[in-house]
Amino acid sequence: MRLQASSMKTILAAYSGVLRGTGSSIFSSLQDLPSAVWPCRSKVEKHLQVISVLQWVLSFLAMGIACTLLLVYMFCTDCWLIAAVYTAWLIMDWNTPRQGGRRSSWVRNWTMWTYFRDYFPIRLIKTHDLLPSRNYVFGYHPHGIFCFGAFCNFGTEATSFSKKFPGIKPSLATLAGNFRLPVLRDYLMSGGICPVNKNSMDYLLSCNGTGNAVVIVVGGAAESLHCAPGMNSVTLQNRKGFVKLALQKGSDLVPVYSFGENDAYKQVFFEEGTCWKSLQKKLQKILGFAPCLFYGSSWGIVPFSNPITTVVCRSTVPVCDGSSWRTGGKAVRMVMPPNVVAPGVVVPFDFNYHRP
Repeated sequence: MRLQASSMKTILAAYSGVLRGTGSSIFSSLQDLPSAVWPCRSKVEKHLQVISVLQWVLSFLAMGIACTLLLVYMFCTDCWLIAAVYTAWLIMDWNTPRQGGRRSSWVRNWTMWTYFRDYFPIRLIKTHDLLPSRNYVFGYHPHGIFCFGAFCNFGTEATSFSKKFPGIKPSLATLAGNFRLPVLRDYLMSGGICPVNKNSMDYLLSCNGTGNAVVIVVGGAAESLHCAPGMNSVTLQNRKGFVKLALQKGSDLVPVYSFGENDAYKQVFFEEGTCWKSLQKKLQKILGFAPCLFYGSSWGIVPFSNPITTVVCRSTVPVCDGSSWRTGGKAVRMVMPPNVVAPGVVVPFDFNYHRP
């Protein structure tokens, strides 16, 4: 209010001076505006950070459904021709997500993503180089509620992935159902996000040259049901498909862990055996994702601004001796990482393992 009042007084004074013929110019009077009480820059940046995070959350939750309903509605209006043309193009473009997608460097470098990064903030830690002459399967943990770390690091250039790993092109894999929804599919593909299905994985690791890194959130929906602040719960039992994929395609495995991913939201947990827990599991099987009851800071949907540190570890070459899967000559097993995950980065943790 003080800003508006001060600005209006300056403008009115200049305008009245012109009317009185005093020779006062509105432009010279506007020079006093910088002395007005403008909002603090840090507050403006904080608001932009909240908006950038909120738009991603709402886009992921509602964009697909909203655009589908809008498309159906347009068929009932005078805009039916636009809807028909888009639907025809959608049918022709249906297989694009399974063939590498349609990433956009322009979208990946939007300034909005830097505000998204700074809200938490999110950091990407590189521990070893990755060769552009190889393909990679990133096994990412934990899922969290919205995979903020995975999206920011691999779906955008906010943390400078391409500069830290030159020649490597990341493709974050998510539910294939998201690519059946209009507009949302194009939004996801522009960030290099692809469906996590066999056709898409085969294309990226076999038909798209080298330097590809497929990022698979191994725990998936089941893992999100166990995320809670201060805990690092991972789901690995019966989740060896990503190892098999790397074996079949001759790709290297790269462990990736985001410390702080589970601190973004608090979740309401239901006890085993209750009707609510049973309903949650049934919906997970039907929908393909876990319908969690979670809440954050502002309006309950904005996440808490807790730091997220994503560590990309050393790659390993999986081999098979005919009786068991092995990596680098050693049997595949879960190795507890040390507290010091990178020089200068010390992260306390307590791992829990869950069966899906």
